[in-house]
Amino acid sequence: MLRTVHRPLQLPRPEVDERAARRALREQIGRLEHELGATLASAPPGGPAPDVRVRSVAGPRLLSLGELELLRDDLSERVGAARAALAATAEVHEANRRLIERMMLEPAAYKWVRVARTDIGERGCGHWHVKPRLGLIGMLAGWWHVKLSSGCPLATGRGPEPRPTERSAPPRAPLGAVGAGERGRVLDLDRAVALGV
Repeated sequence: MLRTVHRPLQLPRPEVDERAARRALREQIGRLEHELGATLASAPPGGPAPDVRVRSVAGPRLLSLGELELLRDDLSERVGAARAALAATAEVHEANRRLIERMMLEPAAYKWVRVARTDIGERGCGHWHVKPRLGLIGMLAGWWHVKLSSGCPLATGRGPEPRPTERSAPPRAPLGAVGAGERGRVLDLDRAVALGV
């Protein structure tokens, strides 16, 4: 008796040019990284910046085609999310610009409203603020106007230390302070009194 053995039909595997596929994926990833960087550069100042971190799988190594495709898909989603976040921020900035226009046209309807420059996507510390003219009198009379602040206050600092004069006594050190020759030790109360500290 003859026995027939059925073997599964094996088709020859098509040859895939992996180098061309890698090159195409790396070009797509490079273009997406460029778009993500350009999105970050176009973000307005003071607002939340889109996430542009590069995620590493397991350190430097050659990625397989599947991992390259996952990286490309992840970058594509991040570019879309960054663009959507920038579009939402642009809508908020435009709404605030329209609010400033309405405040200028009818200040009495927007009493005490304050819009900062960063709220409209501009740099600086200035703001538009609806205030009464002439303080309390203007508030009672209904005289409201929009005041634009001049910006950030000047950075003056504390200024130079005053030079000691003959009449002024040198500043006294706090009780228990360590003198120049006494580094590392704390003076006891009797010694501090004796030294005149």
